[in-house]
Amino acid sequence: MENPEENPIIPKQNEELQFNNRIPLEALKTSVEAIKAQLRKIIIGQEDFIELLIVGLLANGHILIEGVPGIAKTITAKLFAKTLKTDFSRIQFTPDLMPSDVLGTSILNMKESEFEFKKGPIFSNVVLIDEINRAPAKTQAALFEVMEERQITMDGTKYLMDYPFMVLATQNPIEQEGTYALPEAQLDRFLFKIKVGYPNLKDEVTILKSHHDRKLAVPTDAIESVLTSEDLRKFRGQVQEILIEDKIFNYIAQVVDKTRNHPHLYLGGSPRASLAIMNAAKAFAAINGRDFVTPDDVKRALAPVLRHRIILSPEREMEGMTPETVIDMIAQSVEIPR
Repeated sequence: MENPEENPIIPKQNEELQFNNRIPLEALKTSVEAIKAQLRKIIIGQEDFIELLIVGLLANGHILIEGVPGIAKTITAKLFAKTLKTDFSRIQFTPDLMPSDVLGTSILNMKESEFEFKKGPIFSNVVLIDEINRAPAKTQAALFEVMEERQITMDGTKYLMDYPFMVLATQNPIEQEGTYALPEAQLDRFLFKIKVGYPNLKDEVTILKSHHDRKLAVPTDAIESVLTSEDLRKFRGQVQEILIEDKIFNYIAQVVDKTRNHPHLYLGGSPRASLAIMNAAKAFAAINGRDFVTPDDVKRALAPVLRHRIILSPEREMEGMTPETVIDMIAQSVEIPR
């Protein structure tokens, strides 16, 4: 047998197997790694959480974060916003919160003898809504237009959000007293629902040591802003140019269609879910340095995109089945394109 090192044909073949991206993704990958590096200064573990936040940002989507108290949901969202050179605001949702407390209100200007609109805290670039399920339906409904259309209409006048605009919302799945279930129409406006769990033992020890070493230092002071709105606009444009073959379109459509006809599900995914999977898959491909989507990119997006959009049948819910179980069943039942 010939020694590969002595055969000049083999290196030439290997070179031909290497592909050149149509889209220059080096700057995007560098910025993604810079964001991760900044967050790792404070956040221990939670790699999937951080990656999904970045993918949501690149895919121009809003994100719902669910987890028990004390697992760094809010601080991670705040630190993530700090890595962007944009404005940030935080709204604590409570049962007595009114739509005007979020959107703003018209106030009479005594000098001009006319009403002028005072913008609410929703007018920012990255908006953190803490405990979103604590506000009543009237306040929840105030978010419908701004999350979908990036604008609000007040007294017949439209006010556009500055670019970029992203909502990060947290909720506690355990404590349900004094909470209101989010309407399905609002859930559908979130690109991802991220479930954040407890850290493992090793990470928890590291968290203790890191907190001890920081003393009284403020965590946000350690984070540097690494991404401008101009960079983000450029990167989002590149993500939209990521190539998707027809067989991938068909794969996404088949998965979502099966959620609408599955015996374990009362409600399946909408066309907005298909679009969300496609956009998220593009972003996953981009952060991995590829200008084309693979089935693995699609599979990576399925659970965070679909888990809050599907509803289990009452029988399956009583049996303790989870949306993730059904999503996995569907993914395994659809033939992966080659």
